[in-house]
Amino acid sequence: MLTKEDFQKRAAGGICILDGATGSNLRNAGMPKGCCTEQWVLENPEPLVRLQRSYAEAGSQIIYAPTFQAQPIALKAVGLDSQTEKINEALVALSRSAAPGCLIAGDLTTLATFCDSWNPDCFELLVENYSRQIRGLIDGGADLLVGETLLYQQEAEAILTAAELEGAGAAMYTFTMQPDGSLFSGADAGKALQELEQAGAAAVGFNCVAADMMTPYLVAKLRRYVKVPLICKPNAGMPTINSDGIAEYSMGPEEFAEVMRQCKQNGANIFGGCCGTTPEHIAQLKRI
Repeated sequence: MLTKEDFQKRAAGGICILDGATGSNLRNAGMPKGCCTEQWVLENPEPLVRLQRSYAEAGSQIIYAPTFQAQPIALKAVGLDSQTEKINEALVALSRSAAPGCLIAGDLTTLATFCDSWNPDCFELLVENYSRQIRGLIDGGADLLVGETLLYQQEAEAILTAAELEGAGAAMYTFTMQPDGSLFSGADAGKALQELEQAGAAAVGFNCVAADMMTPYLVAKLRRYVKVPLICKPNAGMPTINSDGIAEYSMGPEEFAEVMRQCKQNGANIFGGCCGTTPEHIAQLKRI
């Protein structure tokens, strides 16, 4: 894995471009709603490979492996918790085959659905789950880790602890935030990112926030707190729910890229897309 210093040297060379959405694109490619994404991808690898190859061709330099909820506590629902390490290893390898010229980030996310992440008594459980996942990501050859769509600062702290226990290298952290710059726990996002920077995070920022007029101001507020690379990975606008209960996003590539251009002016330097974004969004981002 890259060290924090190696990663930051790469990021210091200019703008760094991440990938876009995975889940919404896989659903459009036929993945059933409510299934275990990791299991479906391993059984149906072609849509994921096509998607990640398209992101690489569009200009993504870092691809997120589809390991979003490949923690034992989540995999237990489909009887695959005993295979946690192997599943993470296999999904990193699959992403590597799809985008051999890109860095592959092992993706970890919130576990608030499964335990009270804000409860100090839950911290040990969080560390245990993230540790097993990170072990598999390292075995699969991930270049770095990313904790994304985090809700609580304790989740990031648990990932940080687990990464240290497993001897992992560079790790990025992004929270989903409210427009006023607070986490969903009510904590101040800027201070949370500052503490993660001090604890050794390679980069920090947000994802799964609607790309709109407020996004550049959120970037400006967060930049006042941190010096490490700042990640901006928003959704393609605000979603609407269709008759099938599926979220749809209407912001096109040009409008999305214009918001991101303003985010760059306000201090972000690592960019990508979350829900509703496509390789076309990333290609337009690359152009500007």
